[in-house]
Amino acid sequence: MTRAVPCLAAAILAMAAGAQAADHPVGGDRLLLTDPANAARRVVRFRAARDPAIDPHVAGDPRSVGATVEITGTGPGDGATGTISLDPGRWIGLGHPAGNAGYRWDDRAATTGVRRVIFRTGPKNRGTLVVAGGGAAWPYRVTQPQGPIDVRFTVGAGDVYCAHFTVFSHDAAPRVTASDASPPADCTQSTPGVCGNGIAEGTEECDDGNVMSGDGCSATCQLENTSAVCAGVSTVAGTAIHSVRIAAGLEKPTAVTAPRLDPNRVFVVEQPGRIRVIKSDVLQTTPFLSIEGKVSCCGERGLLSVAFPPDYESSGFFFVNYTNNAGDTVIARYNASGDPDVADGASEHILTTIAQPFANHNGGDNVFGPDGFLYVGMGDGGSAGDPGNRAQNDASLLGKLLRIDPVSETIQIWAKGLRNPWRFSFDLGTGDLYIADVGQDSWEEVDFQPAPAVAGVDYGWHIMEGRHCFNPPSGCDQTGLTLPVLEYDHSNGCSITGGFVYRGCRMPDLRGTYFYSDYCTPFIRTFRGVSGGNAQNLGDRTADLAPGGGLAIDSVTSFGEDARGELYIADYGAGGTSDGEIYKIVPGS
Repeated sequence: MTRAVPCLAAAILAMAAGAQAADHPVGGDRLLLTDPANAARRVVRFRAARDPAIDPHVAGDPRSVGATVEITGTGPGDGATGTISLDPGRWIGLGHPAGNAGYRWDDRAATTGVRRVIFRTGPKNRGTLVVAGGGAAWPYRVTQPQGPIDVRFTVGAGDVYCAHFTVFSHDAAPRVTASDASPPADCTQSTPGVCGNGIAEGTEECDDGNVMSGDGCSATCQLENTSAVCAGVSTVAGTAIHSVRIAAGLEKPTAVTAPRLDPNRVFVVEQPGRIRVIKSDVLQTTPFLSIEGKVSCCGERGLLSVAFPPDYESSGFFFVNYTNNAGDTVIARYNASGDPDVADGASEHILTTIAQPFANHNGGDNVFGPDGFLYVGMGDGGSAGDPGNRAQNDASLLGKLLRIDPVSETIQIWAKGLRNPWRFSFDLGTGDLYIADVGQDSWEEVDFQPAPAVAGVDYGWHIMEGRHCFNPPSGCDQTGLTLPVLEYDHSNGCSITGGFVYRGCRMPDLRGTYFYSDYCTPFIRTFRGVSGGNAQNLGDRTADLAPGGGLAIDSVTSFGEDARGELYIADYGAGGTSDGEIYKIVPGS
């Protein structure tokens, strides 16, 4: 009998993996939403029990595919949660073997406002779905009598369990109580936001409280330009932060980014040669781009970044940086297709190929600057100590920051003296440039150039490593060099990972804070501002961003930034085929 258990478990997992996405309208037994003056005492309770539509066996396994919750009032000015991601790592399987009886999700800290979700089977195949939580992080506000309220629980990319409450036993601020809702006809459309109510919800990209176009947010609550990117996004005071895992099962993630007018998706680069889409906090199964056959991987080689130009919505172009099968760096342009979640893999246009003499120090970051040009970080060509003096050689593209005109494809050496710039970024608020440059044997550094950026800066390698002479080891000529604003020695780490200045919508008090990490020692540190050539207001946020619940951020390969300026952390994992993770930095308590 004991030998049969693994087979049964495999069968259950296979059945879940092979289940077809579907709508599952359910009857809502009870819904309670409270919004008292003391935000810490907010409450949410939803329950649907003994319902034949609730059968976890026919859905995906939320431990691997993830799940989300969304509660939305459909009347003007009603409350809404937006899409709340349920970290896959917090799900446990119920029954024997685990998952046979369903699943339970727990977060005692209720960092997103959700404390517990129960999704389980029941007698005679009549299952139960429960959502419970509350506290200051719970986003649904009850400031007026509510119209009909939709509850949606989504497993993976498309198994949707939905309830629709229309009759209330109590419906006045600050409390709503409803019960005995009949199953809706279907769940075919994601719950629409009520455009014009001032709350960005559902598929809305913005909501500025009106239905007029021409002010940055269109009459249908779609972004017209970046001026309205925060319209309808609720804010949280203070600088307390936490991290929530929004995707798992990735293979060697190396970058996270998004087009400037696309707040509902982020794109994750997988080093072997794929780009994946996380849509409303759900990792999509089909890759956006898959070019493994062109890419040599791994070590410091592979598909290393993707950049979307400011006009991506109209041009459909995006630019990748990868190491080809000859070991050389390729900067290439691809086109979007008719499906916004899948690119045209046959549309490659190579802008340039740069020979790499060694396998390491490829740089690999593509970033569009505030001037609309494509900036590319190039390492010094590898080996150790820059034996060819390429970083200081103006005839070489290695060890440089390049600027490429995406139209004419003209390449300009913008800055030099870089060893291996592993992630650089422009501050969305100021245009200032931050470069994290990986050191040799002793020093890691962050370089800084205030806006407006100018060409010709020399960051010192291989004359300097950090603020210290390298070649020669003493008495070096520092004339004309720009030294880093921050450095740390190898007792702290061995390979810096650069990040971003936070300019997000949710946490205004955090704006202006630069985040960075180290691949070898996964701390997450910050500073805020630069004065007199030195980073100011240094901080360590490692403990704040520890995800808890048995999860850990192990090897930070990159930070990411979405269209709203919110930040993400890419955890490479142990380098396996499915242990990479993406965490989102969210308000803490």
